[in-house]
Amino acid sequence: MAVSMQVIYPITDETRFDYDYYLSTHMGLVGEHMGEHIDSTVVTKGVAGGPDVPPSIHAVAAIVFADQAAMNAALAKSGPVVGDIPNFYNAKPTVLFGEVVA
Repeated sequence: MAVSMQVIYPITDETRFDYDYYLSTHMGLVGEHMGEHIDSTVVTKGVAGGPDVPPSIHAVAAIVFADQAAMNAALAKSGPVVGDIPNFYNAKPTVLFGEVVA
């Protein structure tokens, strides 16, 4: 069964998020260190929380793996990726692990 990991970067008055660095450098590190185990990745930039509502999230990275073993193998290699987060985001992201159901 496919599984996924969503990394969610909430917006607060104190947070900053460097999209250029995230897309040009951080996602490259994801590919370099974890990529052989990843089936697909989608990055969504928050632009609104509804009509005339500002976004509450800077970005969400959704990463899909073929199964739990593939995700575990990727996570075992994720140290440099996790260590890079302070270079573009000054808070702790929220992470959701789940089963892909649709």
